[in-house]
Amino acid sequence: MLRDVAFLADMGGGSAFEVAGGTVTGTDHLAAGRPNQDAYAFRAEGGALAAVVCDGCGSGARSEVGAALGARLVTEQVLGALRRGGDIESPETWEDVRRGALAPLRAAAIGMGGNLAEVVSTFFLFTVVGLAISGDRACAFSLGDGLIALGDELLRLGPFPRDEPPYLAYGLLDRPPGGEAPRFTVHRAFPSSALRTALLGTDGAIDLLESSSRQIPGGGEVGPLSSLWEDDRYFRNPDAVRRRLALINRSVARPVWKEERMEREAGLLRDDTTVIVVRRAQRARD
Repeated sequence: MLRDVAFLADMGGGSAFEVAGGTVTGTDHLAAGRPNQDAYAFRAEGGALAAVVCDGCGSGARSEVGAALGARLVTEQVLGALRRGGDIESPETWEDVRRGALAPLRAAAIGMGGNLAEVVSTFFLFTVVGLAISGDRACAFSLGDGLIALGDELLRLGPFPRDEPPYLAYGLLDRPPGGEAPRFTVHRAFPSSALRTALLGTDGAIDLLESSSRQIPGGGEVGPLSSLWEDDRYFRNPDAVRRRLALINRSVARPVWKEERMEREAGLLRDDTTVIVVRRAQRARD
């Protein structure tokens, strides 16, 4: 019997996954007075699960708008494609997802008036990293940079030349950078029965990964990424992942009495950091 699970995706046939997520503003953004430009979404329906993290373009003044919309839109388009019987490994399925997510973004961008390219660059540039599970198949996919952990396997996506990842919303432009609208990439496709744990992260999660042996400001060790899927507390409280990220990223001031000054210790995550953690549900948790 499962108890105290914040989000449980029932996949049917006795299979289920626990899902948790959280996001925190990076210290560089805090220092500049900028908002968190990351977002995430996950949903299960009809024996399928889709989970997505999005990172708004740092140079876009309001790209948190696109990231928030994009996380929801891509999640829903993935579920819709799978519900219609789309093959999780087929390029045609992912082209349907891409076009389906672009349609409402296009309507919103046009409805906002003004120069379309300017609207897109200000509001709608974001990366996508995701996981999809349907029936006996699963896959990890992306459009842009970030981090994927499938059990012990780590996939670092990027960096891209000139630190310019591809963005889904380039597909709204008549002349996208590079001359062609970017497409989704399926990095791994595998039997869903083989999936035990997964982590999806925006590129800020690489800071989290590389800080695993460092001390949290104020005390304690960051620890490995695996702690996020091994520790039950992150799945019992829907805010637990965010709280952990916030703890790692807090700023602490300590008095240095002999020198009559305050010593400040900054948080460890410079960029906005967002993660979704997925693990196979354990039925015997009494």
